[in-house]
Amino acid sequence: MGALEGRVAIITGAGRGIGAAIARRYAAEGAKVVINDLGGDTTGEGSDLGPAAAVASDIVAAGGQAIADGGDIADVA
Repeated sequence: MGALEGRVAIITGAGRGIGAAIARRYAAEGAKVVINDLGGDTTGEGSDLGPAAAVASDIVAAGGQAIADGGDIADVA
Protein backbone atom coordinates (compact mmCIF):
# COMPACT_ATOMS: atom_id res chain seq x y z
CA MET A 1 0.00 0.00 0.00
CA GLY A 2 1.40 3.37 -1.03
CA ALA A 3 1.66 6.44 1.15
CA LEU A 4 -1.14 8.17 -0.83
CA GLU A 5 -3.54 5.22 -1.12
CA GLY A 6 -7.16 6.39 -1.03
CA ARG A 7 -6.28 10.04 -1.70
CA VAL A 8 -7.10 12.24 -4.68
CA ALA A 9 -4.50 14.69 -5.98
CA ILE A 10 -5.21 17.53 -8.40
CA ILE A 11 -1.90 18.52 -9.97
CA THR A 12 -1.79 21.68 -12.04
CA GLY A 13 0.65 22.00 -14.92
CA ALA A 14 0.89 18.22 -15.01
CA GLY A 15 0.91 17.81 -18.78
CA ARG A 16 4.67 18.26 -18.96
CA GLY A 17 7.88 18.53 -16.99
CA ILE A 18 7.90 18.70 -13.21
CA GLY A 19 4.11 18.53 -12.94
CA ALA A 20 4.00 15.33 -14.99
CA ALA A 21 6.76 13.79 -12.86
CA ILE A 22 4.89 14.67 -9.67
CA ALA A 23 1.67 13.18 -11.07
CA ARG A 24 3.43 9.94 -11.96
CA ARG A 25 5.01 9.71 -8.51
CA TYR A 26 1.74 10.40 -6.68
CA ALA A 27 0.02 7.74 -8.79
CA ALA A 28 2.82 5.28 -8.00
CA GLU A 29 2.13 5.96 -4.31
CA GLY A 30 -1.55 5.07 -4.81
CA ALA A 31 -3.25 8.43 -5.35
CA LYS A 32 -6.03 8.93 -7.86
CA VAL A 33 -4.63 11.76 -9.96
CA VAL A 34 -6.28 14.60 -11.87
CA ILE A 35 -3.84 15.78 -14.54
CA ASN A 36 -4.79 19.46 -14.87
CA ASP A 37 -3.13 21.40 -17.67
CA LEU A 38 -4.44 24.29 -19.76
CA GLY A 39 -2.45 22.98 -22.71
CA GLY A 40 -0.90 26.28 -23.68
CA ASP A 41 2.27 26.56 -25.70
CA THR A 42 5.38 28.41 -24.54
CA THR A 43 3.67 31.74 -25.22
CA GLY A 44 0.66 30.80 -23.09
CA GLU A 45 -1.61 30.49 -26.11
CA GLY A 46 -3.68 27.49 -27.15
CA SER A 47 -5.57 24.78 -25.31
CA ASP A 48 -4.26 21.36 -26.31
CA LEU A 49 -5.40 18.63 -23.89
CA GLY A 50 -3.07 16.14 -25.60
CA PRO A 51 -0.14 16.36 -23.17
CA ALA A 52 -2.39 15.94 -20.11
CA ALA A 53 -4.20 13.03 -21.77
CA ALA A 54 -0.88 11.37 -22.58
CA VAL A 55 0.30 11.57 -18.95
CA ALA A 56 -3.05 10.20 -17.72
CA SER A 57 -2.83 7.38 -20.26
CA ASP A 58 0.70 6.50 -19.11
CA ILE A 59 -0.45 6.36 -15.49
CA VAL A 60 -3.44 4.14 -16.32
CA ALA A 61 -1.22 1.86 -18.43
CA ALA A 62 1.05 1.46 -15.40
CA GLY A 63 -1.91 0.38 -13.25
CA GLY A 64 -2.79 3.73 -11.68
CA GLN A 65 -5.91 5.85 -11.80
CA ALA A 66 -5.83 9.21 -13.59
CA ILE A 67 -7.92 11.56 -15.68
CA ALA A 68 -6.94 14.55 -17.81
CA ASP A 69 -8.56 17.94 -17.23
CA GLY A 70 -8.05 21.14 -19.19
CA GLY A 71 -10.16 23.42 -17.03
CA ASP A 72 -8.96 26.71 -15.59
CA ILE A 73 -9.10 26.32 -11.82
CA ALA A 74 -8.06 29.92 -11.13
CA ASP A 75 -11.68 31.12 -10.87
CA VAL A 76 -14.34 29.77 -8.56
CA ALA A 77 -17.29 28.51 -10.60
